[in-house]
Amino acid sequence: MILMIKRDILKKKMLKKLMLGCCKVYISESRNRGALEAIERAAKKFPEASIINKFEDVIYNRIGYTLVSKLSPSSSSKCGLKGAVFAMVEAAFEAIDFGAHSGSHPRLGVVDHICFHPLGGNTSLEQIAVTANSLAADVGSFLKVPTFIYGAAHREGKSLASIRRELGYFKPNSNGNQWIGGPKSENLKLKPDYGPDLANESQGVIVIGATQWVDNYNVPVISNDVDAVRRIAKRLSGRGGGLPSVQSMALSHGDGVIEVACNLLEPSKVGRDIIQLEVEKLAAVEKLDVGKGYYTDLSQEKIIESYMKVSECFD
Repeated sequence: MILMIKRDILKKKMLKKLMLGCCKVYISESRNRGALEAIERAAKKFPEASIINKFEDVIYNRIGYTLVSKLSPSSSSKCGLKGAVFAMVEAAFEAIDFGAHSGSHPRLGVVDHICFHPLGGNTSLEQIAVTANSLAADVGSFLKVPTFIYGAAHREGKSLASIRRELGYFKPNSNGNQWIGGPKSENLKLKPDYGPDLANESQGVIVIGATQWVDNYNVPVISNDVDAVRRIAKRLSGRGGGLPSVQSMALSHGDGVIEVACNLLEPSKVGRDIIQLEVEKLAAVEKLDVGKGYYTDLSQEKIIESYMKVSECFD
């Protein structure tokens, strides 16, 4: 028992000294096993970066990977994390045709969204932003895909939601609240930060950013009434006058279920319990039942713990 306590204390002390970077990569595909295997093989070429978690959703036709790696104090732009993510992006573009994609989750491209977060007690948001910006420049230059940056990676701190809104991310392009195929026009409403000004239908565009940690929590509402659940999502969100650190939207998730999908921008202040209770309260006004919500990723603590187990940090 004493040895276990000492080991935990030692790990916490070492964790404070670690420079860890985390990256979440969201890809518009979960049904093509061959494509996903190719993407994961590409990441394995950079063993210093580990895939700690992956979350697949067949209905949304979307997968999210969470990677972690140590960062170098001398250069945040040259690290295994950036190399692994670039390799995954390249493999995804080779294996997936965005024009043939369909699902009930909005998306802008084959690789819809990449977000970097600082982990560990010795990593700053500015450091991880350098990695994000360097990756964005390489994706735009070498893969020739329109690339947008946000958060700490953007000189003016532009938000992910504002970019998505300008590019029509939140509006389904097909009946039944589905997103089908790639962009119908090559012309973009917004000039990308890197890469060409025209979007390829088979690739779409990509958004890359850096922020402090964000939790993703989805609450199922038992209903087929999309308009009613949209009202719930709007009233829940900061933009709609609800909880200021919450972004939310309503997404169809199979017959009879519509999810209130939430980004929790300050999870230490507004977490799962608050969200669950608030959705239940708002749904009661609409006379709708609510199921138990769920996270789409591990917590920061679990991610660090998992990385520690697979890495050689404490050898």
